[in-house]
Amino acid sequence: MINQAQDLGVDTVIKMRFMTSAVMGGAAELLTYGTAVKIRKL
Repeated sequence: MINQAQDLGVDTVIKMRFMTSAVMGGAAELLTYGTAVKIRKL
C-alpha cells in the first residue's frame, strides 16, 4: 500500500483497515485498504 501511495504522489494514507477471512483448505484471504491524502495549503 505504501508503494502504491508513493506511485500516486500522495502524502499519507489514513483510516487503514486490515481484514482477514478464512477460505477453504486452511488458506486465508487478506484485504487491506485506506484513504490516500494529498496535503495542500488553503
